[in-house]
Amino acid sequence: MSGLVTSSQASIYVPDEADRPGRILVVDDEPIVREVVVRYLERDGFRVDQAADGPSATESLAHGPDLVVLDIMLPGGNGLSLLQTIRLSSHVPVILLTSRSEEADRIVGLELGADDYVVKPFSPRELAARVRSVLRRTRHQATSGRMDFDGLVIDPPLREVRLAGNVVQMRPKEFDVLAFLAASPRQVFSRGQLLEQVWNSPTEFQDLSTVTVHIRRIRQKIETDPLHPRWITTVWGIGYRFEP
Repeated sequence: MSGLVTSSQASIYVPDEADRPGRILVVDDEPIVREVVVRYLERDGFRVDQAADGPSATESLAHGPDLVVLDIMLPGGNGLSLLQTIRLSSHVPVILLTSRSEEADRIVGLELGADDYVVKPFSPRELAARVRSVLRRTRHQATSGRMDFDGLVIDPPLREVRLAGNVVQMRPKEFDVLAFLAASPRQVFSRGQLLEQVWNSPTEFQDLSTVTVHIRRIRQKIETDPLHPRWITTVWGIGYRFEP
């Protein structure tokens, strides 16, 4: 019963067109957690598949979900291994379910490309809101036009970055950070704002160094001299901005 969700009274949410269509895969080995989560998501208009372990989840992924809700602790191989497998071939958004004692796993999960996480015990209402938020954000990125900056091309529909005509390999969250900054040239964002906007997570649940690490990795991939960056500059004491 450790993963039992907390009770919550809520009025029925009416999805708008930004939330449709939506097929969600819920992966958790605790039946009661799956039951409550599935009930809330279906009430919001989502179609929901569910799986109790890695093999059944892999089979369900073939149906092409729009988002995956994934418990980190799974029998027969943990959720982080499954997340890593997903990221080898797919950019499908993933929200992790974790316990309060799994901070290190949460950080690893975000590094592997998870889009957000929710800590158990959680409110199913909050999880449903996170699902809608992540879907809106990723769909917006997918429908936005490509951005071309003097040889640096960021293409959200393809989730592709090119520099001087060459494809730059980026992890999912690295791409998300770069695309977010580039969408608002010269605007300065603090690390806290980036956590809230890109990771969709309050700063009290995150380590600000997560942003620092991602910025460093992006610079290593697109900057001629990472110590004197051309594209992503540091505004000391405030945060980062993209220079067009």
